[in-house]
Amino acid sequence: MHRKLGLSVPIIVLLAAIAAIRVPLHDLGLVLEGSVFAGLLVFVPLAIWLVVVLRRQVPNPFLALTVIGLTYGVMLAVIHQLLWTAAFDGSPPRLGGNLEGALTPGLEALIVRGFAFFSSLVTGTVLGAIVGASAWAIQRTRRT
Repeated sequence: MHRKLGLSVPIIVLLAAIAAIRVPLHDLGLVLEGSVFAGLLVFVPLAIWLVVVLRRQVPNPFLALTVIGLTYGVMLAVIHQLLWTAAFDGSPPRLGGNLEGALTPGLEALIVRGFAFFSSLVTGTVLGAIVGASAWAIQRTRRT
């Protein structure tokens, strides 16, 4: 995998973890949404990902950063699940519309948490792919 991605597994995990630092801070309400610090916690890790991949001149920056993003997505999903009760102050989201009150509380929680887990995976992977596309474009521009 190291040859294909140009990064070792520990480096991939470390880069993902740098971005995941924001998650418990957000879920526990320690960082105010919309603050400068919150913005830095979102964008600085992505910039670090980009710089590391460009400096190391990985063979396929899109693939490498998508894998970093997926790893971040897994961390995001797990941390959100672990801090679920704290994040929602004991009042978690519920299904609405036609499904409001139609399911047992346990099944409803399973569905909502399942969608949240999947959403985290997608969010991380898409972020990685966007940064990866940027790295690919920068790398390609440098070669010409």
